[in-house]
Amino acid sequence: MPTPTPAPVLVLLHGFLESPEIWPEFVGDHFTDCRVLMPALPGYGGPEDKAQDFSLETAAEALRAELDRADVGRAVLVGHSMGGYVALAFAEKYPGLVAGLGLFHSSALPDTEEDAERRGRNRAFIEKEGVGKFADEFLQPQLSPTQRESLTHQVEQLQRIAAVVPQAVALSSIEAMSGRPDRRAVLEKAAYPVLFIAGKDDRAVPLEKTHEESLLPDHCTVLWLAGVGHLGFIERPADTRRAVRQLVEAAFYH
Repeated sequence: MPTPTPAPVLVLLHGFLESPEIWPEFVGDHFTDCRVLMPALPGYGGPEDKAQDFSLETAAEALRAELDRADVGRAVLVGHSMGGYVALAFAEKYPGLVAGLGLFHSSALPDTEEDAERRGRNRAFIEKEGVGKFADEFLQPQLSPTQRESLTHQVEQLQRIAAVVPQAVALSSIEAMSGRPDRRAVLEKAAYPVLFIAGKDDRAVPLEKTHEESLLPDHCTVLWLAGVGHLGFIERPADTRRAVRQLVEAAFYH
């Protein structure tokens, strides 16, 4: 008998002050032909998580170890925001293990001066008020103004997830994001399909960044979404899910 073809592997990487809990509703029953992995980034795995290093590069190594434990070869990596930074760090070191790359409101560019100032304000707020209070103030403005009233329940869930992230992890994550290098070369060298999901109301990842980066890969798709901010997985789940589905198909079935 012929050896069965392994199922495509999709790895979903959560972002800053998030956890794997953001993904199950998004995934639903739409990826039943795939192995879907939803790892916790270092520090985000709950009370049993004893991680001490929260750099993006260490997170990429932790992901490599996770894939080895799961006996995974090549995988499609889709990262939301900070998760996209981890996916890029992984792709830089292990390009042969990447079947496709999805940057879900994320970027290969380093922080601008304006970004650095914003992160500095966020750091000072967390140090003074704590993670829970920061989440109360931080999350709703990430939505498009058109979505803020209708998605109160989903925002409350994200605030609950964020509130249990240890303060040291939150502050270290900000430091890791602030110091990340320019990884546009990863996109230029990509021998796999690349997807950008971009919200037209995303204040964290301006459209100009995404447009500039989308011209770099050989095979790239961009999903531009009006009325969407930085949380497209809850603002437009059907459209963003379809884009991820198409990335998996381009990576494994074409």
